[in-house]
Amino acid sequence: MKAALALLIAASLILPRAATAEEIEVDLELVLMVDVSRSMTERELEIQRKGYAEALRSDAVFAALQSGLLQTVAVTYVEWAGTQEVVIDWRLLQTREDLDAFADILTSRFDPALRRTSISEALIFGSRLIETNKYKGLRRVIDISGDGPNNQGRTVTVARDAVLAKGIIINGLPLLTREGMDTSWHLDNLDIYYESCVIGGPGSFVIPVFDWDDFAEAVQRKLVLEMVSRPPEAQIMQAQAPRLDPTDCQIGEKIWQERRRYWDSP
Repeated sequence: MKAALALLIAASLILPRAATAEEIEVDLELVLMVDVSRSMTERELEIQRKGYAEALRSDAVFAALQSGLLQTVAVTYVEWAGTQEVVIDWRLLQTREDLDAFADILTSRFDPALRRTSISEALIFGSRLIETNKYKGLRRVIDISGDGPNNQGRTVTVARDAVLAKGIIINGLPLLTREGMDTSWHLDNLDIYYESCVIGGPGSFVIPVFDWDDFAEAVQRKLVLEMVSRPPEAQIMQAQAPRLDPTDCQIGEKIWQERRRYWDSP
């Protein structure tokens, strides 16, 4: 009996170590979550893919990649709206060739826009990707872009808090461009909404994009801040004067309800 008990104890101690040994240690686990909701034009979808590709091929991003203790980053690229699609599954980035290969996949095809905007479900989806992968990062980050507030799924702050409780950092890339956008969905000071309702965790930050010509540069800056071994400073560049309250974390849902009442009225 004692011998059997000893074997059971030994097995319980060995199994966790075996599972841990299968994990690949990296400096950073990074989920790139890119908005492709219906408010995006085909040109804007293409700009986003090409912008990420250009940033990944830059000297600055390669230098940031090399600054880490392990000089290894695990990245996945996800497009989201009301639902989510993994465009590039988890890949290790260690060399320029790795960065180029990732960029090549991004520019190989462009997909049509999806419907609605669920930041909350995108965050939950991103956290599951991190928790179920085979990597063990010194830092874990979800990087989410978007051109509007949450208007579908659970409340965005509920999702944000659940993700932060897992030790995952959330950074934001709010898109304040208006080209081709249905302005009825526009929220002035979307960057403040992201600061108040979306991002969180040590060193988290918001980098707004005001013009599509600046998109690639903003992505490059964002990736460098996420990959460098030192924590970034939390900074937000302010947008224009607000038309709606950007600190109301349910403003997107309220805009959607108002639009539904308009559509349903005789």
